Amino acid sequence: MTTETQLFKSYINEHSRVPKYRQLATIFIEAVERGDIQVGEKLPSISELREGTGLARDTIVRAFNYLQEKKIVTSVMSKGFYVTRNVNLAKTKVLIVLNKLSSYKLKLYHLFVDALGANYQVDLRVHHCNAAYLQVILDENVLAYEHIVVMPHFSGLPDKVREVIQYFKRMPSEKLLLMDKYLPELEDSVPCIYQDFESDIYFALQDGIHKLKKYEKVTLVFPENPVYPYPQEIKNGFIRFCEAINCQYEVIDRIYEDMEFRPQDAYIIIDEEDLISFLQQARDGAIDLGNGLGVISYNDTPLKEVLGISVMTTDFEVMADSAAYMIKKKKCEAVQNFFSFIDRGSI
Repeated sequence: MTTETQLFKSYINEHSRVPKYRQLATIFIEAVERGDIQVGEKLPSISELREGTGLARDTIVRAFNYLQEKKIVTSVMSKGFYVTRNVNLAKTKVLIVLNKLSSYKLKLYHLFVDALGANYQVDLRVHHCNAAYLQVILDENVLAYEHIVVMPHFSGLPDKVREVIQYFKRMPSEKLLLMDKYLPELEDSVPCIYQDFESDIYFALQDGIHKLKKYEKVTLVFPENPVYPYPQEIKNGFIRFCEAINCQYEVIDRIYEDMEFRPQDAYIIIDEEDLISFLQQARDGAIDLGNGLGVISYNDTPLKEVLGISVMTTDFEVMADSAAYMIKKKKCEAVQNFFSFIDRGSI
């Protein structure tokens, strides 16, 4: 039993005429209003709340269902419940719809909230790369928000993607802003701050070409995830670079257990789990990165900086600031975000 869940129990009034599920939901809402629970934060699980409050499972489930109906929390499969919006109605309302709930996307969300400032209420939803589900989210919220920010990354069902693009075209341009991915079908009619995934990786590798030329082979570790796909343009840009400089290359879908890493090989790793597996195997094999075996990771984090991992990365803070600026100044323009190669000695 945690201190947090014990506190919930102390607020439950056994003699109140208000149903217990509504009392529990109100406790969460007030905690969000006070800032004790932040948007994007994971809530205690049903089991933790049962242990901490003594409430029945059905009561807790009803409380979560109520919060979901009010769009204050969302359920993420196999992860739990997360806060997606606060309840302050006196501010300009902005909805941001991420394609997935990852550490990078949550970082971008918090930077965006900070960049907009105290006069804006920013709520969060996730469409899970599902174009049809995104349309449902838009239908439910298009009238409730002054601005809607969407990350338009989708998987499968091209017809559904075309439908959501047509939906975008029908929305007032001053309401919609696209973030992270450019949609040429909209012809710059919608404000957008985006990554050009193919040219970004191509020119970042060009910036590191003096480092890469010492390697006999360069391998891109590019996960083929059907649910949350990485942009294929990343792979295209990598292949374009390797063929331009006439170097030996390979594309694999993940770092396998007990891989044999050859000296004079370099790896470009997209996914965090693959990077961890790579670093563990390099450590176990007493391999010194940057001297014989090289690695570049995609997207920067403070931990990669501490570990001395070279990266190719967009600037999330610039992306958040640009999106906030477009909303505040009512700008309608398409802007490519800053992307760079940062050499820290692992390549």
